[in-house]
Amino acid sequence: MTLGNIVDGVIIGVSASIPLGPIGVLVVQRTLNKGHLSGFVSGLGAALSDTIYAIIAGFSLSFIVGFIESQLLWIQIFGVIILISLGLKIFNTNPAIQLRRQKRKTTSLLQDFFSTFALTIANPLAVFLFLAFFAGFRVVGSENTLIDNLLLIGGVMVGAASWWLILSSLVNMFRSKINLRRLFWINKIAGSTIIVLVVLAFSIWITKEYIL
Repeated sequence: MTLGNIVDGVIIGVSASIPLGPIGVLVVQRTLNKGHLSGFVSGLGAALSDTIYAIIAGFSLSFIVGFIESQLLWIQIFGVIILISLGLKIFNTNPAIQLRRQKRKTTSLLQDFFSTFALTIANPLAVFLFLAFFAGFRVVGSENTLIDNLLLIGGVMVGAASWWLILSSLVNMFRSKINLRRLFWINKIAGSTIIVLVVLAFSIWITKEYIL
């Protein structure tokens, strides 16, 4: 059962991370702009956030879920504002200026990690995603021991981290072919994509929750 929990956790972690939303676009953009390590570390920030929400879902921390449900609209609005601001910043980034700044100072990997963690943790809907995954896989129940649940959560972390390693590695393979002109347009496309995805996702959620 313990090995099965690890495997299930890995599958859930990968499945929850694969959809290329705003965070995925950000990881791609950072890999192209700053390098493989920056992209992967940024992905690890998202993986840690997903793991925290998996813990909340896996251990059925009802008081946290209840708080998220009661404040969901305001949390969503806060997350939307932050992500749109990020999209605008990327859209307006000049790659030539960015490269000169990187030569003058060392890029902070901790900043990459915690910025992505903060952006991902601002999306509380992730906890309900993991609740759905756990229910679908039937991996959480009263018969599970603490060790079973811990191994399941560990598998989620490994699965999520593995996806970000794969994505950043694949993008890094094409990094040498990207010149400043292409990077300029990649920033424009990445910034625009983040804004569009955020606005679209928020609009769909508002429609389902308050209109339909």
